[in-house]
Amino acid sequence: MVEDSLQDGKRVAELLASEVSGHENEPYGRLAVTNADQDVEPTADGAHAYDVELAGDAASDDPLAEVFVQPERARLEVRSGLDAAVDAAEDGGLRTRPVGGASPRLVVFVEDGVEVKRALDVLGAAADAA
Repeated sequence: MVEDSLQDGKRVAELLASEVSGHENEPYGRLAVTNADQDVEPTADGAHAYDVELAGDAASDDPLAEVFVQPERARLEVRSGLDAAVDAAEDGGLRTRPVGGASPRLVVFVEDGVEVKRALDVLGAAADAA
């Protein structure tokens, strides 16, 4: 029996990490998975799984995005290129929530495996704008 959807936060985050690492074309070729926790277990609040950074971006102490896992979804917290990330998320039909404050970010919810490619587009747009 084939499952129609994948709603396991850890597996969704793993699929996204594979997409980030598996592309060589711009803008995706500049993205890198860093600070990965291979043993991460989903929590209700979201456990930090890994960061997504721009390769060779030594000028920034902050990653482009952080990825967290919850039991039924993954959550991206995009920290750069926010306007472009918002547009890409809207185009992809992804649910988002802006967070203001001293370190503004865009929270993007990746609730199903089929949304991984659209989440990758959000990261690509953010990378282009960063």
